Amino acid sequence: MDYDVIVIGGGSAGYAAADTAQRAGAQVAIVDPGPLGGLCILRGCMPTKTILRSSDILALMHRAPEFGLAVDNPRADLAAIIERKDRLIAEFTNYRVEQLKNPRFTLIEDAAHFVSANAIEAGGKRYSARAFVIATGSVIADVPIPGLDATGFLTSDDTLELRQQPDSMIVLGAGFVGVELAQFYQRIGTQVTLVQRSGHILSSHDEDLARPLEARLREEGMTVYTGTRDLKVSVQDGKRCAHFIHEGKEITVAAATLLNALGRTPNVAGLNLDAAGVKLGKWGIAVDDTLRTSKHNIFAVGDVTGLFEVVHIAIQHGEIAAYNALHPDGAQQRCEERLKTSVVFSDPAVASVGYSEKECRQNNWPYLAASYPFDDHGKSLCLGETHGHVKLLCRPDDGTLIGAHITGPEAGELIHHLIAVMYYHGTVYDLLKMPFYHPTLSEILTYPAEELAAKIG
Repeated sequence: MDYDVIVIGGGSAGYAAADTAQRAGAQVAIVDPGPLGGLCILRGCMPTKTILRSSDILALMHRAPEFGLAVDNPRADLAAIIERKDRLIAEFTNYRVEQLKNPRFTLIEDAAHFVSANAIEAGGKRYSARAFVIATGSVIADVPIPGLDATGFLTSDDTLELRQQPDSMIVLGAGFVGVELAQFYQRIGTQVTLVQRSGHILSSHDEDLARPLEARLREEGMTVYTGTRDLKVSVQDGKRCAHFIHEGKEITVAAATLLNALGRTPNVAGLNLDAAGVKLGKWGIAVDDTLRTSKHNIFAVGDVTGLFEVVHIAIQHGEIAAYNALHPDGAQQRCEERLKTSVVFSDPAVASVGYSEKECRQNNWPYLAASYPFDDHGKSLCLGETHGHVKLLCRPDDGTLIGAHITGPEAGELIHHLIAVMYYHGTVYDLLKMPFYHPTLSEILTYPAEELAAKIG
């Protein structure tokens, strides 16, 4: 064999796998056709959070009179926002490229496809390995919406390079990508219409987490349609139009641009998985809880599995897969859902760890839930950030936390208090024993814990 492990894909999951395997003494090759850096750095987490910072600041500036301040005519310069993003992303990318090109790895900058379960071809050459880790990520999903291709649309990738601000935009899809970008454009002055098929935005979350964000979006001037069906798009008089049924009525909305935020799909095209005996599942490459595919020596990690499309889990996947690849006959590391975490970087932000009420009901798991609103919390009122609430879920017998959810200010930071408690299998009683400084946003976490403790007795 040419290598102990070949990693296909050099993003966050792929690099984590390669790094873990190499540090364990393996000979490792990374195959990536480029551009090097991975989705998170190039077109995902980092560039989107960079531009969202600009729109968040602008939104606060527009609220200046609420805080007794005067600001004259604040406005956005989209080209300058994108230029700032480009500078930061160049720094992040350069660092990742240096890591990939470190001589401790062999970097092969070509597209790879399997020729067997033990070999791939890349750049016209064949490379063999004892084990493979597939970490090719995801691509924009090709959703069969009538008229979409003929009408023309932007993707989330395109918006990160758009320097000429559109005066209006239709956003199709209200998952985390759609919601974050819709709010960004609304806040910098584009009139946005958000169209969602499910009954509320962020359909994978509990409804009570989504509703406060929906209210904020409408307050900021966005038009939000949920519970739509029979969507189709067209061009009329030079405008992009979306046609759908909403509350039994035929609706047509028009805008200068159309953003397709209807999701991503695992990037498996061209890998020739059949040659390796690797099977696809419902959402992506099928894996078990050791990240092993249908072929014993081939693993898949990160977005390409379709399991949890978030970076920290992709990194964990990479580390687990690399360990298991090097210990095929020993004790295996396993990934678990208990601490799965997500954050939507909207305003208010939406953050979750563990299980939702929706999941508990679907699986008939017993649980208790309690919530407390930010509009009745001292520090939130001082900040003027009163949308949303904190919700805790626990086992009814002993109060062990099984889920925690926050829609509200700094939710993405606050959720880590609860991750820490849940990591150690903590209970609502443990949360109540911890000291919380006053006045802080964090102390709101104790209020639903008190309610749960009282319910348990």
